[in-house]
Amino acid sequence: MRTGIAELPLHGGKVPAWLLSRLEKLSKILVTLIVEEYGTLGLLERISDPVYFQAINNIIGMDWDSSGSTTVTTAIIKRVLSREELGVRACGGKGVHSREAPDEIRKVSEEFGLDASSFVRTSRLVAKIDNTALQSGYQLYHHVFFVDEEGNWAVVQQGMNTVDKMARRYHWLSTKVSDFTRNPHSGIQGRREPFALNTIADDSQEFRKLSVELIKDEPEKLPTLFAEANRLLEGYVPLTSYVPYDPHKVRELREKFRRLGKPSLNKDVWLQLREVNIDSFSDLLLLKNVGPATIRGLALVAELVYEVQPSWRDPVTHPPVDPFKFAYAVGGKDGVPFPIDRKQYDELLSILSELMSRVKGDAKIMKRLAALTRSWAPPPEEKIPT
Repeated sequence: MRTGIAELPLHGGKVPAWLLSRLEKLSKILVTLIVEEYGTLGLLERISDPVYFQAINNIIGMDWDSSGSTTVTTAIIKRVLSREELGVRACGGKGVHSREAPDEIRKVSEEFGLDASSFVRTSRLVAKIDNTALQSGYQLYHHVFFVDEEGNWAVVQQGMNTVDKMARRYHWLSTKVSDFTRNPHSGIQGRREPFALNTIADDSQEFRKLSVELIKDEPEKLPTLFAEANRLLEGYVPLTSYVPYDPHKVRELREKFRRLGKPSLNKDVWLQLREVNIDSFSDLLLLKNVGPATIRGLALVAELVYEVQPSWRDPVTHPPVDPFKFAYAVGGKDGVPFPIDRKQYDELLSILSELMSRVKGDAKIMKRLAALTRSWAPPPEEKIPT
């Protein structure tokens, strides 16, 4: 067990009702304090930071290293924001609830007087990027879109790898995105994989350009080009070719696609590509039938036919420093570092509520409280996987 690292194994089960009610009360206090001190953008900045988000999860009592910490924490924050007038809302959620994001975004946009169409497009695009443009063996199953009344937004979404039984969390912030298809994340938390099909990396720019050109200029040639590249992948050695045949490259690609899934360019996608006009890689990703297999197919053609290689570097920002110390506030749902005590949790809620009512607007008192434990670190032997 590496200390200082928060991996996210897939956890099942549910949070008991007695704990859910307390999670919501403490989350309300935390979110309110953050908005009062830093504003709505300050809240979005912290939600979009993998370490800060993990600290919120730890401090309210969720497991410090569980995939469920993402889904539960975002669901609780969404509920708090829906009941409080803080100038921020959250849309979407886990599984089927992720597909409710567009309708919820439209309602929130109407409430805040914002243009819903751009936010709906952004929500769709960031989901397509983390599930299709960036492939590391994780399938997206959770998507939450946060937006404030000023039009700032943040996204927290998570993918799962059912083979390794691990999860990966993706964070986005509007103020850090200048190009959706070029290193757009504010952070990615998860275990670094040996490789990933990373078409949003800086050094994938030529691949993105080639993909758009192929679809705009010569979509009729794509099935032929894909068939040729696929024969090379399967081991066919051409007698003559205008592209040098590299057996080592072919073996490497075969292993990568064995892990990520087969490349494909099916008839429906090909017919669609012939009939649409696209101007950018973002437009390509937003097409309905373009999924991970299609992008793998384009990567295969690019590398074996045109010798244009997309990036295969996993863009996990870093194995994040894990704020395990915050799990000592109330304990952990599964008993790490110690079981949650309902009476102590209620006493904490009572003290914080009283402090907030007495010192409203005076952040200095809360900062002095925070300073008491700033230099404290938990015993490493107490950090055990849940």
